[in-house]
Amino acid sequence: MAKLEKELQQAIVSMPQKDKDKLLLRLIGKDEILIQQLIFTLVEEELTVESRREDIKIIIDTLYDTPVFSSGYLMMDMRYINAQITLHVKVTKDKYGEIELTLKLMKDCFEKQLKWIEKYNSKSDTLALYIVKRVDFILKKVVKLHPDIQFDFHADTNTLLGYVHKYGTAHYAREMGLPKTFEIAE
Repeated sequence: MAKLEKELQQAIVSMPQKDKDKLLLRLIGKDEILIQQLIFTLVEEELTVESRREDIKIIIDTLYDTPVFSSGYLMMDMRYINAQITLHVKVTKDKYGEIELTLKLMKDCFEKQLKWIEKYNSKSDTLALYIVKRVDFILKKVVKLHPDIQFDFHADTNTLLGYVHKYGTAHYAREMGLPKTFEIAE
C-alpha cells in the first residue's frame, strides 16, 4: 500500500466533508473484507461472533456428513472451509473462534472421515501433510493464549494429537516434531 505524502494528506483533510464522504464510500466499495468488517462492527454491532462461528460449524458438519469420493476432494473442501475461518477472523478478530473452528475441522476429519487418513499411502499423502501443518498451526496459536483459555482447548487438542500420531499422519507428525500431548503453559 502506498504511503500518502504530507501535502496530499493535508489536501484531503481540507476537502469539503461531502467530497470526503463520496471518496471514502468509493474506496470502501473496492475492499470486500473492509466492507464485511464495517458490517460486523457498525451494523451488527459485533453481536454476531457466536452466530458466525455457529454458521461455520454447520458448514464443517455438512462437509463431514456428505459422502466424499477421494482424499483430494476432502482436502479441497477442508481448505475451502479453512478459508472461511480465515475470513471470519479477518472480519471479527475472533482469535478464540479461529482455534475452536480449526480444531473442530481437523478433529472431525479423523472422527467422521477416517477412511481417507487412516493409513498412509500415496493417495493420502497430501491430505496427511495438510492436516499436520494445520495441527502445528493450532498448537502455535494455543500457546499464545492465557492459560485459562488454553484449558478450554486442552482435551480436544490432546485428542487431536493422539489421532495425528496414530493414523496416516504419524510420519509427518514425527517429521515436524509435533508433541504427543499438549501441556498448558504456566
